[in-house]
Amino acid sequence: MKQIYYKSTRGNGVEVTAAEAIARGLCSDGGLFVPTSIPKLAIELKELMHMNYKQLALTIMKEFLTDYEEDELKSCIHKAYDKKFDTTIIAPLVKQGQSYFLELYHGPTLAFKDMALSILPYLLKIAVKKLNNNKEMIILTATSGDTGKAALEGFANVDGTKIIVFFPEQGVSEIQKRQMVTQTGDNTFVIGINGNFDDAQDGVKQMLTNKDLLKRLDDKSSMFSSANSINIGRLIPQVVYYFYAYTQLCNRGDIKIGEEINFSVPTGNFGDILAGYYAKKMGLPIKKLICASNENKVLFDFINTGIYDKVRDFVITMSPSMDILISSNLERLLYAISGQDSVVIKNLMEQLNKNGKYEINSTMKSELGDFFGGYATEAETSNAITEVYKNTNYVMDTHTAVSYVAYQKYLGQTKDATKTVIVSTASPYKFTPDVMKSIDAKYTGLNDFELIKELSKITNIDIPAGIVDLEKRPVLHKTVCAKNEMQKQIEKILKL
Repeated sequence: MKQIYYKSTRGNGVEVTAAEAIARGLCSDGGLFVPTSIPKLAIELKELMHMNYKQLALTIMKEFLTDYEEDELKSCIHKAYDKKFDTTIIAPLVKQGQSYFLELYHGPTLAFKDMALSILPYLLKIAVKKLNNNKEMIILTATSGDTGKAALEGFANVDGTKIIVFFPEQGVSEIQKRQMVTQTGDNTFVIGINGNFDDAQDGVKQMLTNKDLLKRLDDKSSMFSSANSINIGRLIPQVVYYFYAYTQLCNRGDIKIGEEINFSVPTGNFGDILAGYYAKKMGLPIKKLICASNENKVLFDFINTGIYDKVRDFVITMSPSMDILISSNLERLLYAISGQDSVVIKNLMEQLNKNGKYEINSTMKSELGDFFGGYATEAETSNAITEVYKNTNYVMDTHTAVSYVAYQKYLGQTKDATKTVIVSTASPYKFTPDVMKSIDAKYTGLNDFELIKELSKITNIDIPAGIVDLEKRPVLHKTVCAKNEMQKQIEKILKL
Protein backbone atom coordinates (compact mmCIF):
# COMPACT_ATOMS: atom_id res chain seq x y z
CA MET A 1 0.00 0.00 0.00
CA LYS A 2 1.28 3.45 -0.92
CA GLN A 3 2.11 5.59 2.11
CA ILE A 4 0.04 8.77 2.28
CA TYR A 5 1.53 11.83 3.97
CA TYR A 6 0.01 15.23 4.75
CA LYS A 7 1.21 18.78 4.13
CA SER A 8 -0.02 22.35 4.39
CA THR A 9 -2.13 24.00 1.70
CA ARG A 10 0.02 27.10 2.26
CA GLY A 11 3.31 25.39 1.66
CA ASN A 12 5.68 25.07 4.58
CA GLY A 13 6.95 22.02 2.69
CA VAL A 14 6.92 19.65 5.64
CA GLU A 15 5.21 16.29 5.14
CA VAL A 16 3.81 14.55 8.22
CA THR A 17 1.99 11.32 8.98
CA ALA A 18 -1.76 11.12 9.35
CA ALA A 19 -1.33 10.73 13.12
CA GLU A 20 0.57 14.00 13.38
CA ALA A 21 -1.88 15.83 11.12
CA ILE A 22 -4.82 14.64 13.24
CA ALA A 23 -3.10 15.51 16.51
CA ARG A 24 -2.13 19.01 15.36
CA GLY A 25 -5.44 19.86 13.68
CA LEU A 26 -4.19 23.00 11.92
CA CYS A 27 -0.83 23.70 10.29
CA SER A 28 1.50 26.16 12.00
CA ASP A 29 1.38 28.44 8.93
CA GLY A 30 -2.42 28.67 9.14
CA GLY A 31 -2.98 26.28 6.25
CA LEU A 32 -4.94 23.04 6.31
CA PHE A 33 -3.46 19.56 6.15
CA VAL A 34 -4.15 17.80 2.86
CA PRO A 35 -2.99 14.38 1.63
CA THR A 36 -0.02 14.48 -0.74
CA SER A 37 -2.25 12.52 -3.12
CA ILE A 38 -5.81 11.17 -3.06
CA PRO A 39 -5.51 7.37 -2.90
CA LYS A 40 -7.36 5.31 -5.49
CA LEU A 41 -9.72 2.63 -4.27
CA ALA A 42 -7.58 -0.50 -3.97
CA ILE A 43 -10.36 -2.97 -4.89
CA GLU A 44 -13.13 -3.18 -7.48
CA LEU A 45 -16.41 -1.38 -6.74
CA LYS A 46 -18.28 -4.68 -6.90
CA GLU A 47 -16.30 -5.91 -3.89
CA LEU A 48 -17.88 -3.16 -1.74
CA MET A 49 -21.46 -4.20 -2.40
CA HIS A 50 -21.99 -6.56 0.51
CA MET A 51 -19.97 -4.66 3.11
CA ASN A 52 -21.72 -3.20 6.14
CA TYR A 53 -20.87 0.31 7.26
CA LYS A 54 -18.01 -0.74 9.54
CA GLN A 55 -16.39 -2.91 6.88
CA LEU A 56 -16.69 -0.15 4.32
CA ALA A 57 -15.25 2.41 6.74
CA LEU A 58 -12.17 0.23 7.24
CA THR A 59 -11.74 -0.24 3.49
CA ILE A 60 -11.87 3.49 2.75
CA MET A 61 -10.09 4.92 5.78
CA LYS A 62 -7.07 2.63 5.69
CA GLU A 63 -6.23 4.10 2.26
CA PHE A 64 -5.81 7.54 3.86
CA LEU A 65 -4.49 6.62 7.33
CA THR A 66 -1.59 4.48 6.22
CA ASP A 67 0.40 4.86 9.46
CA TYR A 68 -2.45 3.32 11.48
CA GLU A 69 -2.38 -0.46 11.90
CA GLU A 70 -5.46 -2.26 10.58
CA ASP A 71 -6.29 -3.52 14.08
CA GLU A 72 -6.08 0.05 15.39
CA LEU A 73 -8.55 1.26 12.77
CA LYS A 74 -10.86 -1.68 13.40
CA SER A 75 -10.92 -0.81 17.09
CA CYS A 76 -11.70 2.86 16.39
CA ILE A 77 -14.48 1.95 13.95
CA HIS A 78 -16.01 -0.65 16.26
CA LYS A 79 -16.16 1.83 19.15
CA ALA A 80 -17.48 4.67 16.99
CA TYR A 81 -20.31 3.00 15.08
CA ASP A 82 -22.01 1.09 17.86
CA LYS A 83 -25.28 1.26 19.77
CA LYS A 84 -25.01 5.05 20.09
CA PHE A 85 -26.59 5.03 16.61
CA ASP A 86 -30.27 4.14 16.56
CA THR A 87 -29.91 1.92 13.49
CA THR A 88 -27.37 -0.79 12.69
CA ILE A 89 -27.33 0.49 9.10
CA ILE A 90 -25.72 3.71 10.50
CA ALA A 91 -26.54 5.77 7.37
CA PRO A 92 -29.79 4.55 5.77
CA LEU A 93 -30.75 5.58 2.24
CA VAL A 94 -34.49 6.27 2.13
CA LYS A 95 -36.53 6.70 -1.04
CA GLN A 96 -39.51 9.06 -0.82
CA GLY A 97 -41.36 9.65 -4.06
CA GLN A 98 -38.68 10.06 -6.70
CA SER A 99 -36.09 11.35 -4.23
CA TYR A 100 -33.37 9.52 -2.30
CA PHE A 101 -32.39 10.83 1.13
CA LEU A 102 -29.15 9.73 2.79
CA GLU A 103 -30.04 10.04 6.48
CA LEU A 104 -26.89 10.96 8.40
CA TYR A 105 -28.61 11.93 11.64
CA HIS A 106 -29.09 8.63 13.44
CA GLY A 107 -26.26 9.26 15.89
CA PRO A 108 -26.52 10.58 19.46
CA THR A 109 -26.72 14.28 18.57
CA LEU A 110 -29.11 13.91 15.59
CA ALA A 111 -26.74 15.43 13.03
CA PHE A 112 -24.27 14.27 10.40
CA LYS A 113 -21.36 15.48 12.52
CA ASP A 114 -21.73 12.26 14.53
CA MET A 115 -20.51 10.32 11.49
CA ALA A 116 -17.01 11.74 11.99
CA LEU A 117 -16.97 12.97 15.57
CA SER A 118 -17.88 9.55 16.92
CA ILE A 119 -14.55 8.25 15.63
CA LEU A 120 -12.26 11.29 15.93
CA PRO A 121 -11.57 10.88 19.70
CA TYR A 122 -10.36 7.33 19.11
CA LEU A 123 -8.22 8.33 16.12
CA LEU A 124 -6.76 11.13 18.21
CA LYS A 125 -5.93 8.91 21.20
CA ILE A 126 -4.03 6.52 18.94
CA ALA A 127 -2.30 9.46 17.22
CA VAL A 128 -1.06 10.79 20.56
CA LYS A 129 0.23 7.33 21.49
CA LYS A 130 2.01 6.96 18.14
CA LEU A 131 3.72 10.31 18.63
CA ASN A 132 4.83 9.36 22.18
CA ASN A 133 3.05 12.48 23.29
CA ASN A 134 2.04 12.64 26.94
CA LYS A 135 0.65 16.16 26.74
CA GLU A 136 -2.93 17.00 27.64
CA MET A 137 -4.91 17.63 24.45
CA ILE A 138 -7.03 20.78 24.44
CA ILE A 139 -9.73 20.34 21.77
CA LEU A 140 -10.63 23.83 20.61
CA THR A 141 -13.80 24.03 18.53
CA ALA A 142 -16.09 26.59 16.91
CA THR A 143 -19.59 25.51 15.95
CA SER A 144 -22.52 26.79 13.93
CA GLY A 145 -24.72 24.42 15.89
CA ASP A 146 -24.06 20.73 15.27
CA THR A 147 -20.29 20.24 15.52
CA GLY A 148 -20.29 21.52 19.10
CA LYS A 149 -22.62 18.94 20.58
CA ALA A 150 -21.17 16.10 18.53
CA ALA A 151 -17.64 17.01 19.62
CA LEU A 152 -18.71 17.37 23.25
CA GLU A 153 -20.42 13.98 23.08
CA GLY A 154 -17.32 12.40 21.58
CA PHE A 155 -14.73 13.86 23.95
CA ALA A 156 -16.66 14.08 27.24
CA ASN A 157 -14.71 12.29 29.99
CA VAL A 158 -11.97 11.14 27.59
CA ASP A 159 -8.79 10.90 29.66
CA GLY A 160 -6.04 13.37 28.83
CA THR A 161 -8.32 15.84 27.05
CA LYS A 162 -10.32 18.99 27.63
CA ILE A 163 -12.83 20.21 25.05
CA ILE A 164 -13.79 23.87 24.72
CA VAL A 165 -16.62 24.83 22.35
CA PHE A 166 -17.54 28.35 21.20
CA PHE A 167 -20.92 28.97 19.56
CA PRO A 168 -22.85 32.07 18.38
CA GLU A 169 -25.19 32.84 21.27
CA GLN A 170 -27.95 34.10 18.97
CA GLY A 171 -27.12 31.95 15.94
CA VAL A 172 -28.23 28.40 16.77
CA SER A 173 -31.60 26.75 17.32
CA GLU A 174 -32.96 26.38 20.85
CA ILE A 175 -32.52 22.60 20.65
CA GLN A 176 -28.91 22.93 19.46
CA LYS A 177 -28.13 25.37 22.26
CA ARG A 178 -29.79 23.25 24.94
CA GLN A 179 -27.90 20.17 23.74
CA MET A 180 -24.60 22.00 24.31
CA VAL A 181 -25.22 23.93 27.52
CA THR A 182 -26.53 20.84 29.34
CA GLN A 183 -23.47 18.74 28.41
CA THR A 184 -22.01 16.81 31.33
CA GLY A 185 -18.34 15.90 31.81
CA ASP A 186 -15.65 17.50 33.97
CA ASN A 187 -13.51 18.16 30.88
CA THR A 188 -16.20 19.99 28.87
CA PHE A 189 -16.56 23.76 28.50
CA VAL A 190 -19.16 25.59 26.40
CA ILE A 191 -19.07 29.34 25.73
CA GLY A 192 -21.51 31.50 23.80
CA ILE A 193 -20.12 34.50 21.94
CA ASN A 194 -21.79 37.72 20.93
CA GLY A 195 -21.02 37.22 17.25
CA ASN A 196 -21.62 34.79 14.41
CA PHE A 197 -19.98 31.49 13.47
CA ASP A 198 -17.35 33.18 11.31
CA ASP A 199 -16.28 35.19 14.37
CA ALA A 200 -16.03 32.01 16.44
CA GLN A 201 -14.11 30.17 13.73
CA ASP A 202 -11.72 33.08 13.21
CA GLY A 203 -11.04 33.28 16.95
CA VAL A 204 -10.28 29.56 17.14
CA LYS A 205 -7.93 29.71 14.15
CA GLN A 206 -6.07 32.65 15.66
CA MET A 207 -5.53 30.78 18.91
CA LEU A 208 -4.41 27.60 17.14
CA THR A 209 -1.57 29.57 15.49
CA ASN A 210 -0.76 32.04 18.32
CA LYS A 211 2.90 31.29 19.08
CA ASP A 212 2.87 32.93 22.53
CA LEU A 213 -0.26 31.04 23.55
CA LEU A 214 1.13 27.78 22.16
CA LYS A 215 4.36 28.23 24.14
CA ARG A 216 2.46 28.84 27.38
CA LEU A 217 0.45 25.70 26.67
CA ASP A 218 3.61 23.73 26.00
CA ASP A 219 5.07 24.94 29.30
CA LYS A 220 2.08 23.33 31.01
CA SER A 221 2.50 20.07 29.02
CA SER A 222 -0.61 20.80 26.96
CA MET A 223 -1.29 21.29 23.24
CA PHE A 224 -4.18 22.37 21.06
CA SER A 225 -6.03 20.26 18.54
CA SER A 226 -9.38 20.82 16.85
CA ALA A 227 -12.61 18.92 16.28
CA ASN A 228 -13.70 21.26 13.49
CA SER A 229 -13.63 20.05 9.91
CA ILE A 230 -10.32 21.87 9.54
CA ASN A 231 -8.97 18.68 11.18
CA ILE A 232 -8.27 16.09 8.47
CA GLY A 233 -9.44 13.45 10.97
CA ARG A 234 -12.93 14.90 10.62
CA LEU A 235 -12.93 14.91 6.85
CA ILE A 236 -11.70 11.40 6.03
CA PRO A 237 -14.47 9.48 7.88
CA GLN A 238 -17.04 11.47 5.89
CA VAL A 239 -15.79 10.02 2.60
CA VAL A 240 -17.20 6.65 3.69
CA TYR A 241 -20.89 7.47 3.52
CA TYR A 242 -20.69 8.56 -0.12
CA PHE A 243 -19.53 5.06 -0.99
CA TYR A 244 -22.18 3.58 1.31
CA ALA A 245 -24.99 5.49 -0.42
CA TYR A 246 -23.72 4.18 -3.74
CA THR A 247 -23.65 0.55 -2.58
CA GLN A 248 -27.20 0.86 -1.25
CA LEU A 249 -28.44 2.14 -4.61
CA CYS A 250 -26.72 -0.76 -6.35
CA ASN A 251 -27.98 -3.38 -3.91
CA ARG A 252 -31.60 -2.29 -4.32
CA GLY A 253 -31.21 -2.49 -8.09
CA ASP A 254 -31.77 1.21 -8.75
CA ILE A 255 -28.40 1.61 -10.49
CA LYS A 256 -25.83 -0.73 -11.98
CA ILE A 257 -22.28 -0.97 -10.66
CA GLY A 258 -20.24 1.68 -12.46
CA GLU A 259 -23.22 3.92 -13.23
CA GLU A 260 -22.77 7.58 -12.28
CA ILE A 261 -24.89 9.30 -9.62
CA ASN A 262 -25.20 12.85 -8.27
CA PHE A 263 -25.18 14.12 -4.70
CA SER A 264 -26.91 17.28 -3.48
CA VAL A 265 -25.22 18.51 -0.30
CA PRO A 266 -26.31 21.32 2.06
CA THR A 267 -23.11 23.28 2.43
CA GLY A 268 -21.71 25.82 4.87
CA ASN A 269 -18.07 25.17 5.74
CA PHE A 270 -17.57 23.01 2.60
CA GLY A 271 -16.33 19.96 4.53
CA ASP A 272 -19.22 17.59 3.76
CA ILE A 273 -19.21 18.21 0.02
CA LEU A 274 -15.40 18.12 -0.08
CA ALA A 275 -15.60 14.57 1.29
CA GLY A 276 -17.77 13.78 -1.74
CA TYR A 277 -15.11 15.30 -4.01
CA TYR A 278 -12.46 13.10 -2.37
CA ALA A 279 -14.75 10.08 -2.89
CA LYS A 280 -14.97 10.92 -6.59
CA LYS A 281 -11.20 11.25 -6.84
CA MET A 282 -10.87 7.83 -5.17
CA GLY A 283 -12.94 6.33 -7.99
CA LEU A 284 -16.59 6.60 -6.93
CA PRO A 285 -18.70 7.27 -10.07
CA ILE A 286 -20.04 10.72 -9.19
CA LYS A 287 -21.24 12.87 -12.07
CA LYS A 288 -22.10 16.10 -10.25
CA LEU A 289 -21.80 17.45 -6.71
CA ILE A 290 -24.63 19.93 -6.17
CA CYS A 291 -23.45 22.54 -3.68
CA ALA A 292 -26.58 23.76 -1.89
CA SER A 293 -26.48 27.12 -0.08
CA ASN A 294 -29.05 29.09 1.88
CA GLU A 295 -29.35 32.88 1.56
CA ASN A 296 -25.71 33.18 2.71
CA LYS A 297 -24.84 32.10 -0.82
CA VAL A 298 -21.14 32.90 -0.94
CA LEU A 299 -20.38 29.39 -2.30
CA PHE A 300 -23.13 29.61 -4.93
CA ASP A 301 -21.61 32.85 -6.20
CA PHE A 302 -18.09 31.39 -6.14
CA ILE A 303 -18.98 28.28 -8.14
CA ASN A 304 -20.79 30.36 -10.74
CA THR A 305 -18.26 33.21 -11.06
CA GLY A 306 -14.92 32.08 -9.60
CA ILE A 307 -15.10 35.07 -7.24
CA TYR A 308 -15.22 34.44 -3.50
CA ASP A 309 -16.57 37.53 -1.74
CA LYS A 310 -17.38 37.50 1.97
CA VAL A 311 -18.09 41.25 2.01
CA ARG A 312 -21.87 41.01 2.21
CA ASP A 313 -24.67 41.04 4.74
CA PHE A 314 -24.75 38.05 7.07
CA VAL A 315 -28.22 36.48 7.04
CA ILE A 316 -29.61 34.54 10.00
CA THR A 317 -31.73 31.81 8.44
CA MET A 318 -33.82 28.79 9.43
CA SER A 319 -30.84 26.61 8.46
CA PRO A 320 -28.33 28.03 10.98
CA SER A 321 -25.61 25.41 10.52
CA MET A 322 -25.11 26.88 7.05
CA ASP A 323 -25.02 30.51 8.16
CA ILE A 324 -21.36 30.89 7.20
CA LEU A 325 -19.49 33.37 5.00
CA ILE A 326 -15.97 31.93 5.40
CA SER A 327 -15.97 28.34 4.21
CA SER A 328 -12.69 27.02 5.56
CA ASN A 329 -12.60 23.71 3.72
CA LEU A 330 -12.84 25.44 0.37
CA GLU A 331 -9.10 26.06 0.80
CA ARG A 332 -8.51 22.32 0.35
CA LEU A 333 -10.44 22.32 -2.93
CA LEU A 334 -8.54 25.39 -4.13
CA TYR A 335 -5.29 23.55 -3.41
CA ALA A 336 -6.44 20.59 -5.49
CA ILE A 337 -7.67 22.58 -8.49
CA SER A 338 -4.55 24.80 -8.50
CA GLY A 339 -2.38 21.75 -9.12
CA GLN A 340 -1.28 21.76 -5.47
CA ASP A 341 0.27 25.20 -5.84
CA SER A 342 0.72 26.45 -2.29
CA VAL A 343 1.99 29.85 -3.47
CA VAL A 344 -1.32 30.47 -5.25
CA ILE A 345 -3.28 29.38 -2.16
CA LYS A 346 -1.25 31.56 0.18
CA ASN A 347 -1.86 34.57 -2.07
CA LEU A 348 -5.61 33.88 -2.28
CA MET A 349 -5.91 33.55 1.49
CA GLU A 350 -3.96 36.78 1.99
CA GLN A 351 -6.36 38.54 -0.40
CA LEU A 352 -9.33 37.15 1.53
CA ASN A 353 -7.88 38.33 4.80
CA LYS A 354 -6.94 41.78 3.47
CA ASN A 355 -9.75 42.57 1.03
CA GLY A 356 -12.48 40.09 1.97
CA LYS A 357 -12.48 38.52 -1.49
CA TYR A 358 -10.43 36.89 -4.23
CA GLU A 359 -10.85 35.61 -7.78
CA ILE A 360 -9.35 32.37 -9.04
CA ASN A 361 -7.67 32.16 -12.46
CA SER A 362 -9.29 30.73 -15.58
CA THR A 363 -7.49 27.38 -15.28
CA MET A 364 -8.84 26.88 -11.76
CA LYS A 365 -12.33 27.97 -12.86
CA SER A 366 -12.31 25.25 -15.50
CA GLU A 367 -11.71 22.71 -12.73
CA LEU A 368 -14.99 23.57 -10.97
CA GLY A 369 -16.96 21.42 -13.42
CA ASP A 370 -17.47 18.72 -10.79
CA PHE A 371 -19.81 21.12 -8.98
CA PHE A 372 -23.14 22.79 -9.58
CA GLY A 373 -24.05 25.75 -7.39
CA GLY A 374 -27.62 26.14 -6.19
CA TYR A 375 -29.30 27.99 -3.36
CA ALA A 376 -32.64 28.27 -1.60
CA THR A 377 -34.41 31.31 -0.24
CA GLU A 378 -36.18 31.08 3.10
CA ALA A 379 -39.56 30.84 1.34
CA GLU A 380 -38.28 28.10 -0.97
CA THR A 381 -36.90 26.16 1.98
CA SER A 382 -40.20 26.31 3.84
CA ASN A 383 -42.20 25.44 0.72
CA ALA A 384 -40.01 22.39 0.11
CA ILE A 385 -40.74 21.04 3.59
CA THR A 386 -44.45 21.58 2.93
CA GLU A 387 -44.35 19.94 -0.49
CA VAL A 388 -42.43 16.82 0.51
CA TYR A 389 -44.57 16.26 3.61
CA LYS A 390 -47.79 16.77 1.67
CA ASN A 391 -46.75 14.33 -1.07
CA THR A 392 -44.98 11.63 0.96
CA ASN A 393 -45.54 12.26 4.71
CA TYR A 394 -41.74 12.52 4.97
CA VAL A 395 -40.40 15.33 7.17
CA MET A 396 -37.17 17.07 6.17
CA ASP A 397 -35.20 19.39 8.39
CA THR A 398 -34.42 22.88 7.15
CA HIS A 399 -30.90 22.04 5.88
CA THR A 400 -32.06 18.98 3.97
CA ALA A 401 -34.79 21.18 2.46
CA VAL A 402 -32.14 23.58 1.12
CA SER A 403 -30.45 20.60 -0.53
CA TYR A 404 -33.78 19.44 -1.96
CA VAL A 405 -34.47 22.88 -3.48
CA ALA A 406 -30.98 23.06 -5.02
CA TYR A 407 -31.51 19.64 -6.60
CA GLN A 408 -34.88 20.68 -8.04
CA LYS A 409 -33.24 23.75 -9.57
CA TYR A 410 -30.45 21.60 -11.01
CA LEU A 411 -33.05 19.27 -12.47
CA GLY A 412 -34.97 22.18 -13.97
CA GLN A 413 -31.87 23.68 -15.58
CA THR A 414 -30.19 20.53 -16.83
CA LYS A 415 -32.97 17.91 -17.25
CA ASP A 416 -30.31 15.47 -15.99
CA ALA A 417 -32.01 12.13 -15.26
CA THR A 418 -29.04 10.79 -13.30
CA LYS A 419 -30.07 9.27 -9.95
CA THR A 420 -29.41 11.87 -7.25
CA VAL A 421 -28.92 11.41 -3.51
CA ILE A 422 -29.98 14.29 -1.26
CA VAL A 423 -27.66 14.35 1.72
CA SER A 424 -29.82 14.77 4.82
CA THR A 425 -27.61 16.27 7.47
CA ALA A 426 -29.89 16.75 10.48
CA SER A 427 -33.03 15.46 12.10
CA PRO A 428 -36.14 17.65 11.84
CA TYR A 429 -36.32 17.36 15.65
CA LYS A 430 -33.48 19.87 15.91
CA PHE A 431 -35.35 22.65 14.07
CA THR A 432 -38.97 22.09 15.03
CA PRO A 433 -40.30 25.70 14.94
CA ASP A 434 -39.53 26.24 11.25
CA VAL A 435 -40.23 22.64 10.25
CA MET A 436 -43.61 22.44 11.96
CA LYS A 437 -44.95 25.84 10.89
CA SER A 438 -43.99 24.89 7.32
CA ILE A 439 -46.14 21.79 7.68
CA ASP A 440 -49.08 23.65 9.22
CA ALA A 441 -49.47 27.25 10.42
CA LYS A 442 -51.38 25.97 13.47
CA TYR A 443 -48.06 25.06 15.08
CA THR A 444 -46.88 28.68 15.11
CA GLY A 445 -46.38 29.91 18.65
CA LEU A 446 -45.67 26.58 20.31
CA ASN A 447 -42.23 26.28 21.90
CA ASP A 448 -39.51 23.90 20.72
CA PHE A 449 -40.27 21.25 23.31
CA GLU A 450 -44.01 21.26 22.65
CA LEU A 451 -43.25 20.94 18.96
CA ILE A 452 -41.01 17.92 19.54
CA LYS A 453 -44.05 16.09 20.89
CA GLU A 454 -46.22 17.23 17.98
CA LEU A 455 -43.62 16.07 15.47
CA SER A 456 -43.55 12.66 17.12
CA LYS A 457 -47.32 12.45 16.79
CA ILE A 458 -47.49 13.25 13.08
CA THR A 459 -44.58 10.97 12.15
CA ASN A 460 -45.54 8.18 14.55
CA ILE A 461 -41.83 7.93 15.44
CA ASP A 462 -40.56 8.00 19.01
CA ILE A 463 -38.70 11.11 20.13
CA PRO A 464 -34.97 10.35 19.68
CA ALA A 465 -33.19 9.32 22.88
CA GLY A 466 -30.70 12.19 22.57
CA ILE A 467 -33.39 14.82 23.21
CA VAL A 468 -36.21 12.92 24.91
CA ASP A 469 -35.69 14.69 28.28
CA LEU A 470 -33.68 17.67 27.04
CA GLU A 471 -36.06 20.25 28.51
CA LYS A 472 -35.51 18.86 32.01
CA ARG A 473 -31.72 18.71 31.95
CA PRO A 474 -29.95 21.34 34.07
CA VAL A 475 -28.03 24.10 32.28
CA LEU A 476 -24.38 23.59 33.26
CA HIS A 477 -22.62 26.07 30.96
CA LYS A 478 -23.70 29.72 31.26
CA THR A 479 -20.67 31.74 30.08
CA VAL A 480 -21.17 34.28 27.28
CA CYS A 481 -18.36 36.55 26.07
CA ALA A 482 -17.58 39.16 23.44
CA LYS A 483 -16.02 37.79 20.27
CA ASN A 484 -12.71 39.50 21.09
CA GLU A 485 -12.57 37.88 24.55
CA MET A 486 -12.34 34.26 23.44
CA GLN A 487 -8.67 33.94 24.31
CA LYS A 488 -9.28 35.38 27.78
CA GLN A 489 -11.80 32.60 28.38
CA ILE A 490 -9.24 30.00 27.28
CA GLU A 491 -6.60 31.48 29.55
CA LYS A 492 -9.05 31.40 32.45
CA ILE A 493 -10.08 27.78 31.88
CA LEU A 494 -6.52 26.56 31.40
CA LYS A 495 -5.06 28.81 34.10
CA LEU A 496 -2.47 30.26 31.70
